[in-house]
Amino acid sequence: MMDTQKKLLTPLITGALELPNRVVMAPMNRRRALNGVPGESAAVYFGQRAGAGLIITDNTAVAPNGIGYMGTPGIYNQAQIEGWKRATDEVHARGGRIFMQLVHAGRIGHYLNNEGQMPLIGPSAVTAEGLIRTAGEIHLPNSEPSEASAADVRRLIDEHIRGAINAIGAGFDGVEIHGAHGFLPEQFLHPHTNRRTDAYGGSIAARSRFLLEIVEGTVAAIGKERTGIRLSPFVKLNDLPDYTEELETQQYIVDALQEIGILYIHLSDQGPVGQGKIPETYIRDLRRRFDGLVMLAGGYSAETAEAALQAGLADLIAFGKPYIANPDLTERFRFGLPLAAGDPGTYYQGSDGGYIDYPVHDHTFVANTTADCR
Repeated sequence: MMDTQKKLLTPLITGALELPNRVVMAPMNRRRALNGVPGESAAVYFGQRAGAGLIITDNTAVAPNGIGYMGTPGIYNQAQIEGWKRATDEVHARGGRIFMQLVHAGRIGHYLNNEGQMPLIGPSAVTAEGLIRTAGEIHLPNSEPSEASAADVRRLIDEHIRGAINAIGAGFDGVEIHGAHGFLPEQFLHPHTNRRTDAYGGSIAARSRFLLEIVEGTVAAIGKERTGIRLSPFVKLNDLPDYTEELETQQYIVDALQEIGILYIHLSDQGPVGQGKIPETYIRDLRRRFDGLVMLAGGYSAETAEAALQAGLADLIAFGKPYIANPDLTERFRFGLPLAAGDPGTYYQGSDGGYIDYPVHDHTFVANTTADCR
């Protein structure tokens, strides 16, 4: 093992989780699910990467009107559950652990990508800027969302909870609620997209209610030890601007998550791609407020990941794009091997090419050479 990886490749053992290392495969929507059903290749793909301490799946839609991007997998019907069972079985057969990331895209997307061309929905009727890819490689503006009624809000919360139950039924070890990146829960948090005047809009507590009721319901359904959340404070994705109360809002949420007692908070930093940096001062403040595990994601290398762990900023580090082309990422870290480069043209679309055809390195040769030198 490389001297620099004194912590990254060591086990993490808590009362709720036993991981062989602290390397997490970050959630990435590879957009290859036909009708929302992950195919047989998904089982191969995740099985190839079972050496991660923890795998988190593609963001997976909890409802037919929350798909967002064409090819997004779902977890709201039996065919999808059965498709995911193949993936969890393969990962577990290889000794891995896997969580599902639950998402509702809300106002992000186009109705043509939703099942049955269902209209988009959001906390308020605020259309997102930007274009969305639809069938035939046609890029169209985001559709206008309808404003969720009181009954809609209750249904949307219940759909997240049902998604968590379905995920456990599909064999997942837990779920991660996607409260980040400008998707539906963050749309409720943000005053730009939440202009409601009822119990789910206005004050920080009211705007936070939607997300926290999802978390509370999920914990009640599957257990706090199986529940994580992804947040992206100060990150500007999907047309969300800065707002005055952002720090106070995020601190309110973290304090509530501490009280609920979930397993982990996963912070997604987009500083490396210029879309918002999470300050170290915020991370340290979060660690004082929250006793659970903290996971960081955002352009890490083995060296910077180790530094973050040694500095006490995190317990786990998630790697996204490096896992696309390096299914054996932990072993490459272990032996100090170069990382393969992926093909950006197949990151978020395509078939098996650029998905399950990246080779592993010959670690046996490296290990034997290392042993001979001792």
